[in-house]
Amino acid sequence: MDLTDFTAELLAFGEPTHFEPAFARIRNELFARLAEHGFRAIALETDRVAALDGGFSHGFGEIAANRELLDWLREYNETADEPLTFHGFDAPTETFSAPSPRTYLEHARDFLGLDVDIAALTGDDERWSRSEAILDPAASPGASPEARELRVIADDLLMALDARVSGALWERARIHATAGLDLLRYHAASALPGDRDTRIARLAGARAVIMARNLLDIHTSQPGRTLVFAHNGHLGSGTGAIVASRLGDRYAFIAGSLGHSEALSLGEPDPDTYEGSLQRETKTWRLTTDIPAGRTREDADHRYAPLTRELLDAAGAVLHIA
Repeated sequence: MDLTDFTAELLAFGEPTHFEPAFARIRNELFARLAEHGFRAIALETDRVAALDGGFSHGFGEIAANRELLDWLREYNETADEPLTFHGFDAPTETFSAPSPRTYLEHARDFLGLDVDIAALTGDDERWSRSEAILDPAASPGASPEARELRVIADDLLMALDARVSGALWERARIHATAGLDLLRYHAASALPGDRDTRIARLAGARAVIMARNLLDIHTSQPGRTLVFAHNGHLGSGTGAIVASRLGDRYAFIAGSLGHSEALSLGEPDPDTYEGSLQRETKTWRLTTDIPAGRTREDADHRYAPLTRELLDAAGAVLHIA
């Protein structure tokens, strides 16, 4: 089968690991094909604001296939009647840090031409971005009176933007303002008490909501269809579940699966695992709607998230790389 057989408006292709470069290379190849069948955008698991200028978060700019994707998009758009667009749909956060909302809110303020001293409320950016602000509720500025006042300002900025006529600069300002408000919400969540597992789950839930809303926003504002690429864990549950509940069959998820990997020092899967079942009929890679039987793989380390029954139940197909 081929990806063009899917009719979903948001077609999500997941990867089980960020550390096997074959997934991003195949993604590029598939998107080039999909561009010939009504797809006009690609959205990756990277900061939405950074992506406005072709940037990446999480160190993903170091991945060769990501740089090659941007080069291909620029070359394609030089002669295209209908240009393709590149998006990030993630929050501007890293695993154990989140930046100050200052620059995001100031961008929107400057676009609107307002006189609001945001820096006086945020203070030193470092007090927001240091890891302690996320890991220790007592060190977080997210519940401070200044943070609460900033959330009111961010909401007012978005209200003022919604009153303006849209355009490219308006869209950039709106994305910045939304990111600023999201950061304030994220920092507020980090300021709540709880044990480590509870707090990590809370922040992961906040990130999932941000990613889902960004994807839905891209979907409604973007003509044509969109290929989405991110970790299986985001697209098969969490973010994916939220988007699927809104879009129904206009969202489809293809789970990525991996047999062995030199980059991960991952050996051949046991024959009775989900990956082992897929491996038997795969020479290089293949896309199938035949969801495999088996058990969850147990030989992988934390860098590879093996297929599970829950993940496969959420998937309409599996793309397996041998």
